[in-house]
Amino acid sequence: MMIEELHKIAAVERDEDNRFQHHIHVCMETACIASRSDHVKQALTEAAAGKPCRVKGVGCMGLCSAGPLVKVEPEGVLYQGVTPEDATEIVAKLGDSPVSRLECDTETPFFKRQTKIVLENSGLIDPERIENYIAADGYLALHTALNTMTPAEVIAQIAKSGLRGRGGAGFSTGLKWTTVAKSQGERKFVICNADEGDPGAFMDRSVLEGDPHAVLEGMAIAAYAVGASQGYVYVRAEYPLAVERLKLAIRQAKKLGLLGENICGTTFSFNVDIRLGAGAFVCGEETALIASIEGKRGQPRPRPPFPAEYGLWGYPTLINNVETYANVAPIIRKGADWFSAIGTEKSKGTKVFALTGQVVNTGLIEVPMGITLREIVFDIGGGIPEGRKFKAVQTGGPGGGCIPDEYLDMPVDYESLLKIGSFMGSGGMIVMDETSNMVEIAQYFMEFSKTESCGKCVPCRVGTAQMYELLDKVVKCEATMDDLLLLERLCDVVKNTSLCGLGQGAPNPVLSTLRYFRHEYLARIQEGNRETAFVSH
Repeated sequence: MMIEELHKIAAVERDEDNRFQHHIHVCMETACIASRSDHVKQALTEAAAGKPCRVKGVGCMGLCSAGPLVKVEPEGVLYQGVTPEDATEIVAKLGDSPVSRLECDTETPFFKRQTKIVLENSGLIDPERIENYIAADGYLALHTALNTMTPAEVIAQIAKSGLRGRGGAGFSTGLKWTTVAKSQGERKFVICNADEGDPGAFMDRSVLEGDPHAVLEGMAIAAYAVGASQGYVYVRAEYPLAVERLKLAIRQAKKLGLLGENICGTTFSFNVDIRLGAGAFVCGEETALIASIEGKRGQPRPRPPFPAEYGLWGYPTLINNVETYANVAPIIRKGADWFSAIGTEKSKGTKVFALTGQVVNTGLIEVPMGITLREIVFDIGGGIPEGRKFKAVQTGGPGGGCIPDEYLDMPVDYESLLKIGSFMGSGGMIVMDETSNMVEIAQYFMEFSKTESCGKCVPCRVGTAQMYELLDKVVKCEATMDDLLLLERLCDVVKNTSLCGLGQGAPNPVLSTLRYFRHEYLARIQEGNRETAFVSH
């Protein structure tokens, strides 16, 4: 695939689009399909037959709570809560005033305050047509890297951009790539960690469903940079639509010579296969994920050695998550300086969040690093429903922390979140209102961690179970102050002695709620003491 051929495919696709006066985009991701958007698309296709109108399925448009979503271009009209019965009226109104009862206001902060890099194509292109991706400048970055840059120059651009891993730890992507590139080995591997398991998180799933080629292109560029020839996407089997579209994207890219042998007319070869995870949360940890791909039980191992030096089958292995790879092609296309100009001094670029919980606008958002929690919750999120008060927001998944209202004006970046007892994580963000009891919230996350513990190390296997039992005593007003002291001591032991991030992070919801909502623990203990005293009396 030469550059002229890429340009030709893009030109043909754009010319085909220009044949139509109107374009109707229908969200065809899991959330909207669950609300029958596939039936909506079929009804719109039938209603538009014989008219200068093209109907296509696209990725997530963000406002998942209002689905099924349908967008009409070039007018830019967005419809929400569309049913198959609305199709005829929508088509009849093309070029005229929109169907007001279905119209969604796109001038709100939810749409205007976002900055899209990872989600730049989501809602715009058909994820099942590689030609649509190419028409949106897809695979130009791969061609540029292979034909005009050395592997070292590619790594230098990624390092200069300041991109950090979006899977949770926020490790420098450039430094990780450099380590793998320098490691000695007969073979090297590139792995995409798509084992998204945090409660309330659906960022990676949406990217894979809405723009799978962006991830494949990022992986191919990474493989060229570090000297790998084989890649794996490790994705959980609970994401059947993402898997289906990934498989299709791989076939399409191979057919056009954008994956496989001698890519873009060069000597570089790179193949990608898919490995399905069985849903074990611990397999989101690098070494457990590697063990699973190798056909072993998904359990972590001590580090060092790190996967960058001793990874899959003992060879140097690069592991990044979905969102990290999706940032790669835009950086190569637009330059490191462009990317590093977005965000904060140490947290560059944007971050995709799954905004859920007690907030008006739930869905997928992408915002620049450094934006405040208040802007996310009250501007983009639209605030708390039914006039209730904000209480906390939980970030970082089951190993993250619960952040109270006193930190609403804190910038959202890696360092700031760590300072207050939470962390970025992969991007789950759960908003809680005044009706939430923080002891019960801590117990919920501890139950998750306890259930998902692989059992390999004692601190996590036994410690999470003991912490859950102590939390249960607090919830039931059966705990004493000695129990609370024991809970805090257990948190310290489990956090500092567990083998992997699951156990190390499991105490965080407890520690953060004890730090900011200790009075709720004390109230339950005091209530239990009063009841005990009353019964004794």
